[in-house]
Amino acid sequence: QVQLVESGGGLVQPGGPLRLSCAASGYASSAHGIGWHRQAPGQERESVAFISFNRDTLYRDAVKGRFTISRDNARRTVYLQMDSLKPEDTAVYYCYVRYNEKDYWGPGIQVTVSA
Repeated sequence: QVQLVESGGGLVQPGGPLRLSCAASGYASSAHGIGWHRQAPGQERESVAFISFNRDTLYRDAVKGRFTISRDNARRTVYLQMDSLKPEDTAVYYCYVRYNEKDYWGPGIQVTVSA
């Protein structure tokens, strides 16, 4: 059974850093891409970053140059390093994978950027 579990969220001041982790289990995670999405209150869920099985990366324009996605296959974990955080980055962040034509999401973790 595919499971994704996020960790590392919390409250951070504007301009500060935060690192999210996504622990994957139940499938051959090293052979698949994984993405991070986020959803702010009253808004639709949006993609933030994606890393392929061979470590190609994609970012939405709003986070380019500030966020870095990476993966550690030995730990079956994907990271999202977020620097220079802004209040508009406040959202619930979700880990996502599409496996065997099904979508799997983690439960989500809150990130709040506020002074």
